[in-house]
Amino acid sequence: MVITWYGEGCFRLQNGDTSVLLDVYDSSTGLTPPRGKVDAHVRTLTSWPFPFGEQEETIIRGAGEYDIRGVHIKGFELPQESTSKFFKTVYIILWEDITIGVLGHLSEDLPPQVLENFEEIDILIGPGGGAPFIDQDRMARLLKQVTPKVFIPSFFKISGLKRSAGALTPLLERINGGAVEPQEKFVCKKKELDEIKKTTVVCLKI
Repeated sequence: MVITWYGEGCFRLQNGDTSVLLDVYDSSTGLTPPRGKVDAHVRTLTSWPFPFGEQEETIIRGAGEYDIRGVHIKGFELPQESTSKFFKTVYIILWEDITIGVLGHLSEDLPPQVLENFEEIDILIGPGGGAPFIDQDRMARLLKQVTPKVFIPSFFKISGLKRSAGALTPLLERINGGAVEPQEKFVCKKKELDEIKKTTVVCLKI
């Protein structure tokens, strides 16, 4: 599997000729959205009612179970973080034998009934820069609870991003004791993940 980051919460997950895109943004962020065809778009933050025209796309949004070309995706809605104008969802993605947790726009602790689904995952993707998303102390505690093999942070300050975002460094100091050298992409196999004994932080760059 290959995981590539495009800034904010946008990642491309790819295995062979199948690919899934998480939380694509628009150019108003100051960043460049990814291009190219993918098999599914996964949304952790969804406006309600749905934007016109999106119903025809392969978009995964909201609670439920979805299967796209052998990729099994299960969504869990976060009612405490949702309003009449939008709803938030977190996901578990099972791709062959690798399990990926996607926290997306999470701002609070995971509810217990959702948390239990994240307790045996290989890779966790979640906010690393603090407000307006889950604060860094809570994120550090969550990592200790679910102990993924790999943690990939999202939503932190990078060059070109227009919104005010927190730096990743304070979280790294809490969970890793210091800086991590950013990678262009993360390539992994299940066998390699199984050999990891302690949560490894993987920082990606765009």
